[in-house]
Order: sequence, then structure tokens, then C-alpha cells
Amino acid sequence: MVTFLFWNIKAKPLENRIRRIVVNYEVDVLILAESEITPYQMLVTLNQQADPMFHHIQDRIGECEKIAIYSKFQNEYFISQYESNRLTMRRLKLPGIDELLLAATHFPSKLWWEGDDQFAESIVLAQTIRQIEEEVGHTRTILVGDFNMNPFEKGVVAANGLHGVMTRKVAQNQSRRVEQKEYSFFYNPMWGFFGDGSEGPAGTYYYRHSGHVSYFWNIFDQVLIRPDLLPSFRNSDLAVLTDDGDESLLTSHGLPDVAGASDHLPLLFKLDI
Repeated sequence: MVTFLFWNIKAKPLENRIRRIVVNYEVDVLILAESEITPYQMLVTLNQQADPMFHHIQDRIGECEKIAIYSKFQNEYFISQYESNRLTMRRLKLPGIDELLLAATHFPSKLWWEGDDQFAESIVLAQTIRQIEEEVGHTRTILVGDFNMNPFEKGVVAANGLHGVMTRKVAQNQSRRVEQKEYSFFYNPMWGFFGDGSEGPAGTYYYRHSGHVSYFWNIFDQVLIRPDLLPSFRNSDLAVLTDDGDESLLTSHGLPDVAGASDHLPLLFKLDI
């Protein structure tokens, strides 16, 4: 079982809170967005209690400024396949198991881009992922990150976008054809975290818009899984964390604690590989 953590930390010095999460939740692969913590400082903090020790997983040419990865697995197991400013794609080749393709992204924000801009860019992202899958010869792919879009938005659900669907049953069909072209599915388990039906908070990011339309809770932080990896994933092994194992990441009103943590809540998920 490999445990992954993704967190957009809003450029805050949260290394001690990150360490507590990593230790208390036994994280193997740590993925950070909007991190300004130096690799040296992050490693010093993580390795106070880590066994085995954590390593900074560097990209091949230093292009991906938006994502930082640390892991108990050494660099040699993460083969850099593609890097851009907002996307890193690594082949994770652990001994004795089939490799998987780990993609992590920090998508452009709604503060600067309209929904149509995000949709257009999601098509580029999806094309890049498909291209890399063709290069490596498999679709054992995970895409995780801050999408700055909700699961129901066009960029996430459109066939020529990320094509993330809300049920395993649909995703297990592998793909669907639109205008004579085949588009692979991602399974998006994050749909199940909306509203009061979920065990935890009603999303990963809270924003009270001043206009007429406000969702209040959003799920911008998501993990999408290709059908070929579904046998290794259980929905019960995915959580939106509300504490670091010792202290809450929420305010007394149940909202993300922006002052003491981040405006985003972390995602924790496991793969039985």
C-alpha cells in the first residue's frame, strides 16, 4: 500500500504541520502546490521523525515551479517523463510492481482566467497526458492536484477535456466515442465529497462569492484515476483531511483555517500496489 498526500499550502511556512500529517498518516509520497519552503528546510523538518528518510524528488530540468514532490522512495524510482511550469509527470517504478504514471498539476486560477480559458487549457492538459501515456505504453495513470475547477465543470467532464466521470461503472467502460474519436475516461471519486452526505467537510476549498451565484464549498483539489488502476483503489482510502493528526485544520465554524493552515484542505489517498 502506497499513501499519497496532496496539499496546496498557499505559500505558507507549514513544514511542521506537514510533518505531523506525514508522520500521523504514514505518508509515502508528498505532493505540494504553492510551496515556498526550500527543499533543504522541508527535508530537515520531515526527517526529524521519518523512517525511512524522505527525499526531494527533483524534475529533470527544473521546469515545474508549481509542484514539489518528496518521498520515502528515492529519486531513481521516479522517472521524469514530462515537465512544464504547471504539470509534472513521473513514472513511478517500484521494485516488483507494475509502474504507474503519476501526474500532478496546479491549474490556472479563476482569479485570472475565465471558465472558457480553463476549459481550453484542460484540452491541452488532456492531450499531453494521452501523449505521454502513448510514450510509456500504458494507462496506469493518476492525476492529482489543484484543478481550480469543480468536478462538474466542462474542463473536468468534457470528453476532449479530462473526461472525469462520477462512477466506477461508467469509468470501467474505458472510453467513449464522440464524432468518431475515442476518449479515455478518468474516474473522479471526488464527486462523493460534495455537501452534507460526506463524512467530512462539504469540499476542499470554501469561498463565499459576493454575486448571485455562490457554491460556498468547492472541490478544486482532486485525484483522477484511469480505469486500469481501479483494482488498486478503494474509495474508503481517499479522504479530505481536517486535521494534521494532532490539531484541526478547520476553524471553529468548520471552515479551512486560513490563518493557521491553508485555504485548501489536504487530500490523502492510497493505492494497493
